[in-house]
Amino acid sequence: MSPHRRARRDADGQPNPEARRARRQALGVALATSVYGVSFGALSVASGLDVWQTCILSLVMFTGGSQFAFVGVIGAGGLAAAPAAIASAALLGVRNVAYGMRMSPVIGRGLLRRASAAQFTIDESTAVSLAQTTPHARTLGFWLTGLGIYLGWNIMTLIGALLGDVLGDPKAYGLDAAAAAAFLALLWPRLRGRQAIAVGVAAAVVATVLTPGLMPGMPVLLAAVVAIVVGWFNWLGRVDDSSGSLRQPQGPGRPTDPEPVEGSKRVDQGWDGLP
Repeated sequence: MSPHRRARRDADGQPNPEARRARRQALGVALATSVYGVSFGALSVASGLDVWQTCILSLVMFTGGSQFAFVGVIGAGGLAAAPAAIASAALLGVRNVAYGMRMSPVIGRGLLRRASAAQFTIDESTAVSLAQTTPHARTLGFWLTGLGIYLGWNIMTLIGALLGDVLGDPKAYGLDAAAAAAFLALLWPRLRGRQAIAVGVAAAVVATVLTPGLMPGMPVLLAAVVAIVVGWFNWLGRVDDSSGSLRQPQGPGRPTDPEPVEGSKRVDQGWDGLP
């Protein structure tokens, strides 16, 4: 049996629980995010774009934040505001460059594989992938989420564009909160330590305060600086009192480091060396 096939099964030959978890999360996030595509389709047509132009945006650009920024500026200033619309969309898309660098080890090598993955490297696919704990589950979560959202988002964009006048304001149905709720569901299990909670709260405050005064995209990027600074200096991180090095987290199911037995020799192999 190949290593890739073994990754799908546990020791008893049953389907890998990590793979099942990745599929479940990918499906949930894809459904929640795709539904919000109706909102984009309706708003895009209301801003003056044709149905086919709206669908091309979703097929080619495929990044929700940038798409909403683009049609928002176009709706406010018309075609004369196209340069500003492109600038706003590009600024919001800068974060995908960081996602690409982080997801490179997950995606693997190969020109065709990397070129295909570039289109699906978005907030949701990156979040679902990094929420997994095994290499196979991360890869599975990335591709299932990216492909699922791409298909669902484009279908719902078409529906929203065709039925925009009938649907009315999509916010009345709470569709504008669907993507945020999916992100919160992924983020919540990771807020277990003081550092993670502090970063989340500080980033939210920074983004909220700066949003009214800055152009779309800037508050998100500046809020990300909070995480970079905290991680660089390891503020609120646990540090070993004697050596000053970072302690290994003792999560559920992770064995504690055995104490050395007096008179015996023990080779420290790290976590990967433990049975």
